Amino acid sequence: MPDAQAETVTSRTTRGPHTASGPGAADVAAIAVGGALGTVARYLLSAAFPAGHGFPWAIFAVNVSGSFLLGALMVYLLEIWPPRRFFRPFLAVGLTGGYTTFSTYAGGVMTLLTGGGTALAAAYALSSIVAALVAVWCGVHAARLPARLRERRAGGAE
Repeated sequence: MPDAQAETVTSRTTRGPHTASGPGAADVAAIAVGGALGTVARYLLSAAFPAGHGFPWAIFAVNVSGSFLLGALMVYLLEIWPPRRFFRPFLAVGLTGGYTTFSTYAGGVMTLLTGGGTALAAAYALSSIVAALVAVWCGVHAARLPARLRERRAGGAE
């Protein structure tokens, strides 16, 4: 019985080479649907927890949780799950890209700066970047944790 990886490679090669110079219409549709869902989720969170002139906690939480999600997704999409054509465009590019937001983050920094909150703007700008990077790292390690636990159990059973 052939293994799953060999079947995946075979199924990719029997479809023929991808001749287009970019993504097809179906890929763009997957990104659009994912982006729409992510954007709506972000909007609902920011509407539920408006920033006013204080620290923009909702967007901070969105960007940090989105970074965690992206870190975990990259492990699942590239290392654990078998390749699926639309998972990466839908989840990583569309959903996570629509959910997280650099423009709203930058707008929040500018709002704080123009409102005289220079220290708060600097704290928001720096803490968002650091927290997002830590969240990606945590997402990657959290996604790999079940595999490490299985390896330890399998190693201890021998």
